[in-house]
Amino acid sequence: MNHHADQQQPTVTPSYPAGQLDKAFLTALTHKDAVARRRAAERVRRWQDVLAGMADGRLTVGSRTPVAGFPAWVTLEVVRGGFATGAPAAGGPLQPYEQEAARRAGVPQDRRALFAHCLTEPGLTRLYALLDSGRYEITVPEEAALLTVAWLVRSGDITGALVLLDELWPFAGTLRFLPRPSPRPAPDAAAVHRRTVAEASCALARRRPHEAVEAQREALAVWQPFGDELLAHWLQIITTDREPDRAPDAAWHERGAVLLERYRSLAAAHTRCGKHRNPKENLGILRGALEEAVAGRPLDARRLGLLRHAVAAMVRRRGRPGSERHTALRREQALQAALPSHHALAQLVLRRLSELPQDVGTADVAPLVAPVSEDEARETGLPVGASVPAAIRRNVETALSAPVGTLVAQGVVPSPEVLAELVPQLTAATTAQAYQDGALRTLMAATYRAFRHRRSLLLVNLQRQVRVDELPWVRAVAEQRAPAAVRPPARTALRQLGELAVQGFPATILPNPLVRELGVLARQAELDAPLVEELAADIFMGTFTPKFLAAAQVAGELLGGTLYERYYSIDYAAVQHLAIIEPDGTPSHRYAARTSPGFARLCTERAGTGGPEPSWSVAANGAVIEQAQILTTHNLATLVHRVGIAPEPGWPDLARRCFAAVCRLTARVHGNPRPLATVKEAAYAWRQMVFHLSLCTPDEQRHVIGGLEAQTARRPGHVAARLEPALAGLRFVADGGAFDTDGTTDNGRTRCFLGWATAGGHWLCHRPH
Repeated sequence: MNHHADQQQPTVTPSYPAGQLDKAFLTALTHKDAVARRRAAERVRRWQDVLAGMADGRLTVGSRTPVAGFPAWVTLEVVRGGFATGAPAAGGPLQPYEQEAARRAGVPQDRRALFAHCLTEPGLTRLYALLDSGRYEITVPEEAALLTVAWLVRSGDITGALVLLDELWPFAGTLRFLPRPSPRPAPDAAAVHRRTVAEASCALARRRPHEAVEAQREALAVWQPFGDELLAHWLQIITTDREPDRAPDAAWHERGAVLLERYRSLAAAHTRCGKHRNPKENLGILRGALEEAVAGRPLDARRLGLLRHAVAAMVRRRGRPGSERHTALRREQALQAALPSHHALAQLVLRRLSELPQDVGTADVAPLVAPVSEDEARETGLPVGASVPAAIRRNVETALSAPVGTLVAQGVVPSPEVLAELVPQLTAATTAQAYQDGALRTLMAATYRAFRHRRSLLLVNLQRQVRVDELPWVRAVAEQRAPAAVRPPARTALRQLGELAVQGFPATILPNPLVRELGVLARQAELDAPLVEELAADIFMGTFTPKFLAAAQVAGELLGGTLYERYYSIDYAAVQHLAIIEPDGTPSHRYAARTSPGFARLCTERAGTGGPEPSWSVAANGAVIEQAQILTTHNLATLVHRVGIAPEPGWPDLARRCFAAVCRLTARVHGNPRPLATVKEAAYAWRQMVFHLSLCTPDEQRHVIGGLEAQTARRPGHVAARLEPALAGLRFVADGGAFDTDGTTDNGRTRCFLGWATAGGHWLCHRPH
């Protein structure tokens, strides 16, 4: 992406899509896994569509309507980075359920014909039945459109139905507006799951036997016992003391021939371990010498010396075959080899999963990961009581259906990004409570869930993503909403989810999808709670929407005079007096204004990037964005001050956990050729820590800060050395000091910890002395 200081809008070039195409093409050609190659081939197709659309002008990247002919509400196929391919997500060939619906209706296999049939009396009757049963799925929002038409007709709003149909009809032959039938109604909104049973099964089925482990198992079960037989055979004629060797007789040669024939059979059947084929290994030496002897060729001095050495080494290491020491060792190794493989146990768990409904989660994973039962042992040959490995248990647990707090507590939700994937299930149910009619409430909840799977577009010029209420079928029933009904549950859900995110992941900033969900709940709750997204430095235009200033002013109400304000050298009193500027230049405090120049100027000044001749760079943009995050606390102050979250077990615990994350991230800087992303994450965790510390009592604050060095003492030495300037800076400010304008004191030995550096590299990356 090329940017210039004198441009108001960044130019999006094909360089990023071309790079992604190259990566996908390489993976499609070279990856050893067939499934990965197929997925990469599909990515190749999509990136080719992106580049072709950009080249011929069919795609306008950066616009809310990037595909010519499609309005903003159409769900598009979007690839990484927010690039639309040009194809609608609800387009393509007829789905099997559409083909079946057309066959039953007696109409051509054509979407427009099927659309028209749904408006007839028989078609509407079928839609009414779906509405009442709730047994349907909405995978893309468009699939809710005809059900909404049916609801409007049945409720007597013929005019509303006609207006909606007029907007849908131009796309009736292209897009899927019909829902897909489901064998069961919508799931309980109180319980969520990361994966369906089918998805967990697919992930488990992709697991392959671990080659190194299986090779070791083969060595223990096959080649070491065979090596013992070879050794015992040679010990019949080779002595390990200074006595002369015994001459082999005909029976010895016959038994040797049988052993060699067995070797050839074993080598053909067991191919994981190749050590036995190495002529320099003991087993290879014994086998090669036996082949010579059985063939009637005398052993030369060199081969005889190797043979004697191998026999003596094997006896010295493990004892003679049949001896007490040797027998005990082989008994232990046999038990180890007899343990069931992870692959075999995964196949057993797959059998258990296959007996459950596949398109939902499961309320109880314990029976799925229980030890092998007697019946299962008889059927599979696995030992009774064999335990399911932890890796397989974790895979199955992703299908656990439970309240989201339970999933976070049990580690099923490992990050705020995964939490953001689950929250729409809860937000949908809360939002839909505004609709009084039960069938419409179920339909709108399904619509919302599907809408949240819609991928965001790359937008420039401060455009915003399409909202669910812009969908024509959602607008058509807007008058059916009773906002007062949703206000209390929305406030409860907002507070609970905010607490869950901060408590579960105190060192991580809220990802944008989660911020959007919390923003929806805040609007439903009618709270003045400005929530801000993380901005991308590579397309940042140097401006901020007014909610950033509003969020900073909320932070000032909470944090004025605290450690946070002093540490980051903020004048929150001055922030309170900044005004939002309308496009015509008049001050306003309404969110309708498009930008807040005063806030942008403040962030640029604090970042030190607004020189006499400012120039564009990702690092400079990142530094400005970081200052906006500092001023707003990136939603923490809003959640505490306006939403009222109170995470357990309290702010001191959250601060300690943040510092533990800082230490973990700092450890990854050591020896890292590309450490800047890790440094940025560590600085974000540090900022979260300073925020949590600022809400502690003075005694709690002193106690936590005093214990931070003890945490670094348990880490590698380079971690403590790298973090010492930051720790010294925190202690210095906590004791009443203040940083210089460059964020340092004492010639740089005491520093304010920021994530972006615009010149000279980041100090955290410098090799500690």
